[in-house]
Amino acid sequence: MTDDHVYLSLAEGSEEGEARWAFGTGFEDPLHGVDTAVPEELDSRILAAYCLALGDDALVLAQRLAEWCTRAPELEEEVALANIGLDLLGQARLLLSRAGQAEGAGRDEDALAYFRNADAFRNVRLAELPNGDFAFSIARLLVMATWRLALFERLTESKDPVLAAVAAKGVKELTYHRDYTAQWTVRLGDGTQESHRRMQRGIEEIWPYTGELFTTAPPEREATEAGIGIDPATVREDVEATLRQVADAATLTLPVIPTLTASPRTGGGRVGKHTDALAPLLTELQSVARAHPEATW
Repeated sequence: MTDDHVYLSLAEGSEEGEARWAFGTGFEDPLHGVDTAVPEELDSRILAAYCLALGDDALVLAQRLAEWCTRAPELEEEVALANIGLDLLGQARLLLSRAGQAEGAGRDEDALAYFRNADAFRNVRLAELPNGDFAFSIARLLVMATWRLALFERLTESKDPVLAAVAAKGVKELTYHRDYTAQWTVRLGDGTQESHRRMQRGIEEIWPYTGELFTTAPPEREATEAGIGIDPATVREDVEATLRQVADAATLTLPVIPTLTASPRTGGGRVGKHTDALAPLLTELQSVARAHPEATW
């Protein structure tokens, strides 16, 4: 951002402002004019599983960001985090809707969001970790946004036209998410002794979970082979380069990204192996829908 005030950015009407502020990335329907029928040459099961995983990442992280409402260090950051969460929630809705359509079992976005237990979710574990302090959440969001942006940039070429359209819209949003968190990372890391300590600690606390982001789990392997998705291992170099550039500017030290094998035996969110933090998060997220399963509003 070219200034330090969210509200000034909101007021900007230029194309630049539209591209980099969360509010400016989309009130238009990203699927307008897109043929939403699942292409006959694509395997619906593979498409459903891949969209479910990406949708779960966004849904769970959006819920964590919602927890910052009334708790952020400044009002402007509360507004920014809330709207980043809304961007992710919008991505989750589109992706879960596509997953339900491809699955063909009659489950819509609400059924997938509110009526699955933790072991049926396929989000990466980094998304579900409790927020910690502001520096922890900034570190997590920086890594997630940089990784997700790299995936979405490539997913614009997906053989599924709906997924490609969702990715194209998401690129604009995720670019802002990455830039916002990069600025805060530099501000905290290259700030006071205490802010540097907390930012470095936040990086170190999330880092054991970063290896999963670049591990090719079965849903991603199948989607890549079908031309639907992207092998996350192929974005590791670009993501790591961006993160190290930010870390250098912030005078922070990045550990080595760990290696994880995502299998039913060794774990990983993509195969339904989660931390103890996910179930309580879902209990809160799903409480109203489960208490009033037939309600509409």
